[in-house]
Amino acid sequence: MDDLHDRIRFNLSAIQERIAAAARRASRSPDGVRLVAVTKTVSLAEVRILLDLGIRDFGENRVEDARSKIEAVTEPVTWHMIGSVQRRKARDVASLFQCVDSVDRLELAETLDQRAGEVGKILPVLIEVNVSGEKAKHGFTEDTLESALQRIGQMRYIQVQGLMTMAPLADAPVTVRPVFARMRRLADRFGLVERSMGMSNDFEVAIEEGASQVRIGTALFA
Repeated sequence: MDDLHDRIRFNLSAIQERIAAAARRASRSPDGVRLVAVTKTVSLAEVRILLDLGIRDFGENRVEDARSKIEAVTEPVTWHMIGSVQRRKARDVASLFQCVDSVDRLELAETLDQRAGEVGKILPVLIEVNVSGEKAKHGFTEDTLESALQRIGQMRYIQVQGLMTMAPLADAPVTVRPVFARMRRLADRFGLVERSMGMSNDFEVAIEEGASQVRIGTALFA
């Protein structure tokens, strides 16, 4: 094997061990945590290595960069749109991706619903919530989430599966635990199973607080 394959294999194994340990600390099964490999900054070569290592969930944030990878991969995988979606790109997103993990406003939900209908599919989505309250972050607030879920729940071609949030960057991941805990409570309140939270710097704390999906990029390719 070449150096790149060996490095990614080593990193993936270490991450999977950390995921399993975090799940056990929370008395959870590691099987209840899905690793979404964030491949937005890497080439098709790295995607193929991850495929060879058993990964089947990939996250991209730009249609232009993702298209060639998606079209080149023939294996049954799930492509997650994890970036903020411009409404003019909604048709491409609905066509190319199996799910959108970053629905951050009603106007986008309405457009995705329309475009998914046009391409003849039901599109699973996660609703992005700005739990931390940071002005730079996208998403619904805790106060607006309930009415948004009611509106989106009436749409025909998109299907809400859960919530997504991003915690503030912190030197000590434990300091963002309250953000993940609030996210878990919100998902519980609305009976939503999927909780996408946690990235390379804080995924273990997120898992301890109930994450069902973690988005890992940097730690895979470092």
